[in-house]
Amino acid sequence: MKNPDSSLDKKSDLTILGLLLPYLWPSNRVDLKRRIFIAFFFLTISKVTNVYMPLLYKQSIDLLGLSSEALTWFSLPVLIIFAYGAARLGAQLFNELKDILTAKVEHYAMREVALDTFKHIHKLSLRFHLDRKTGGLSRIIERGIKGVETVLRFSVFHICPGLFEMIFVSAVLWVMYDIRYVFIILLTLTSYVIATLQMTKWRIAFVRQMFSSENESNTKAIDSLLNYETVKYFGNEDHETARYDVGLRTYASAAIKGKQSLSALNITQGFIISIGLVTLMLMAAFDVRSGVMTVGDFVLVNTYLIQLYLPLNILGFAYREMKLSLANMEEMFNLLDEPYEIIDPKDPIPFSSKDARVTFDNVSFEYNPDRPILKNVSFEVLSGKTCAIVGSSGAGKSTLSRLLFRFYDVTEGSIKLDGIDIKDMSQKDLRHAIGMFPQDTVLFNDTIYYNIAYGNPNAPKEAVIEAARLAKIHDFVESLPQGYETRVGERGLKLSGGEKQRVAIARTLLKRPAIFLFDEATSALDTQTEKEIQKSIKDVSANHTTLIIAHRLSTVIDADEIIVLDHGQIVERGSHTNLLKAKGLYERMWKKQLESGAEI
Repeated sequence: MKNPDSSLDKKSDLTILGLLLPYLWPSNRVDLKRRIFIAFFFLTISKVTNVYMPLLYKQSIDLLGLSSEALTWFSLPVLIIFAYGAARLGAQLFNELKDILTAKVEHYAMREVALDTFKHIHKLSLRFHLDRKTGGLSRIIERGIKGVETVLRFSVFHICPGLFEMIFVSAVLWVMYDIRYVFIILLTLTSYVIATLQMTKWRIAFVRQMFSSENESNTKAIDSLLNYETVKYFGNEDHETARYDVGLRTYASAAIKGKQSLSALNITQGFIISIGLVTLMLMAAFDVRSGVMTVGDFVLVNTYLIQLYLPLNILGFAYREMKLSLANMEEMFNLLDEPYEIIDPKDPIPFSSKDARVTFDNVSFEYNPDRPILKNVSFEVLSGKTCAIVGSSGAGKSTLSRLLFRFYDVTEGSIKLDGIDIKDMSQKDLRHAIGMFPQDTVLFNDTIYYNIAYGNPNAPKEAVIEAARLAKIHDFVESLPQGYETRVGERGLKLSGGEKQRVAIARTLLKRPAIFLFDEATSALDTQTEKEIQKSIKDVSANHTTLIIAHRLSTVIDADEIIVLDHGQIVERGSHTNLLKAKGLYERMWKKQLESGAEI
């Protein structure tokens, strides 16, 4: 597993573009390949027409200069002017057709890259996600997709067409005039490009500093606003404002330097183009006077240089945006390079038991080699029975639930459902078989109906409502003005703890799992709400294989078997009554509960 905080191998720009290529030229999409061919054809026509327009312009000037006859609608100069207008319209038309055709290819590529990255992230292990900030991952995807869009936009709309036009113009000048004109134009454009790229590299440092300081100030602002109540408790509004202002000042300083460097770039570009134009005009002027060229030729040469210069006018901006976009794409493709820690078997054994037997066979586990969590843990939960796991904090209770869901693989031993090692099942089948009630119930910022239906998105409405009835939340939902369409807010914060737990119960019931797993599901609730939820849990889990991980012993006294963990090892097991008689760790924990008057 790669350390997410370390830099992965640096990819070159060509490597990044190579990774993007399969999305632009998908082997299974003949229709998109056809679009690319046709778009290339339209681009060629558009640029040939674009290069031909100044020739029409030249001819009209020469004809007007040679003839003193009155113009009519059908005289040659007028017809050439009409042809010039038609050529301009045609160039625009074919250019737009090219854009229409490539739009589908571009958006297909962006969509597929986003989907592949999103699916890949969901397949990465819990270990990876605990080491990363979720907001950071979403920003990497967002910036990466915008990077793909930017690279495609500038390459398809600016760089490739500009190169085509430069080739065609050079060919025309070579055929029609002295090689000197081609040399001056190419020298001017080459100097322009080199100066732009070099100065833009210098400018990128300021732009990166702008982005970095902007991100930092935004992060501080969001963090402060999310912790609004904490800020108020300590009266630290001025402190938060000062922290925010540090980022704003840094951004302003970098932005000023960025503006100054942009002005320097624009002056340099203008100087190079002016030198090129003056040189061409002087050469053409002498050739006109010597009779080698006409006035139309004089205009043509200068028109070509200006025509080539205009697309290059945004070269610095395009280069900067593409460099930043390629860096963002590199981050995204680095995510795709992250290896899977938990992998399905090549031929998984199907599992569809309605009420499974759970077996932990000599299970040992460690997050790191120097930090063992579980040591030789063995127990079995028979079909339809309830087993409780208790122990102090850090004993390894919740680790058992993560191993059962196969968020991690055991270091030694095995976990089986109905005798099948969970490593031999698909992760989808395994997780479909287990219904989880976590300590911290997190709901999606959507409706109550959506959150219940999440347990089985294909379930009919009647099944969703029946699950809500079984979870004893239907009447509450019906009492709300918007009923099941009531939005629960960020992480379900508009609902009380008990209401969230009942939504979670309904969601899991709709899933119809073979195994119920309660991981300290009521520890965060008040006593009265906990008793109500415990009754609901007892009702819905009756006759189901149930594993309860608990800190409060009062919640597990009815379990068929209680496993006592201490420092990752089983130290006691038995019923509540027998464990009290044994006068071991469980009995001491129970006495502590009685003495403190708290339910632990």
